[in-house]
Amino acid sequence: MKRFRVVFMGTPEFAVPCLAALADCCEVIGVVTQPDRPRGRGQKLRPSPVKAWAEARGLTVYQPEKVKTEEFTAVLEKMEPELIIVVAFGQILSQRILDIPSYGCINVHASLLPRYRGAAPMQWCLINGERKTGVTTMFMDAGLDTGDMLLKSETELSENTNLAELHDTLMEQGASLLRETLERLSEGTLPREKQDPSLSNYAPMLTKDTGKIDWSNSATDIHNLVRGLDSWPGAYTFLNGEKYKIWRTRMTSETSSAAPGELLLADAKGLFAATGRGVLQVLELQAPGGKRMGAGDYLRGHAIELPARFGD
Repeated sequence: MKRFRVVFMGTPEFAVPCLAALADCCEVIGVVTQPDRPRGRGQKLRPSPVKAWAEARGLTVYQPEKVKTEEFTAVLEKMEPELIIVVAFGQILSQRILDIPSYGCINVHASLLPRYRGAAPMQWCLINGERKTGVTTMFMDAGLDTGDMLLKSETELSENTNLAELHDTLMEQGASLLRETLERLSEGTLPREKQDPSLSNYAPMLTKDTGKIDWSNSATDIHNLVRGLDSWPGAYTFLNGEKYKIWRTRMTSETSSAAPGELLLADAKGLFAATGRGVLQVLELQAPGGKRMGAGDYLRGHAIELPARFGD
């Protein structure tokens, strides 16, 4: 396989295995990542996972606040990369940057394009109850995830797959698919397929409000919301005026005529709530100022007296 001169652009943990794959098979002449941001309880400035990995291996790291500036674009042009590889970078590239590498810019995207273009494809795939997803490599153009598709790798989803599990699966699939993409590019056997815009949908950026549970929705829809927002921002509801995070749930076969959000059982045996259709069991929750814990463990030390109801 040709040892391409590559600039890598990526930021979160999801991008690290792809960078590791590139470091193994290509000449990584630069790593571009987001500036250090405040993280954790102390809100101290911390490097992105990509920066930490790259610096530990002696790779040159760049952290422009805006990648599209004249100054940084000139830096990229001087580097003369053959490829730019982008994985969850977090900034949009200008056409001038897209035109720099002689072999083009390749993106590793965490969905089966043209479905779920946008910033949060894994989350919205789970929220919408999809039973299959995967990773797509594509040549980048000026649109938002609209470039020609190259290779795909699929994975099946169960009704209980959560975001953390899907993230780790697609993270490793993405690295393998990137390596295969570069091998076939080197061989001249890489397929290229236009996206059909009529098949596309959009996966917008998440906000904290995305996680607010509407108990008039079905148990299935609420369960999908909870598992799709595992990690961040988390699904949430209110009880007696206090905000509770709901981290893990289970659909049941039970039905109820109770009002949506009404708690049917809340003791050490379990926490069950009525929904617009069906009954949902809460398995893990987080009380205000508390830590994430099993519902049974929480209720052993914090009794919820019935009648009570989740809601605004």
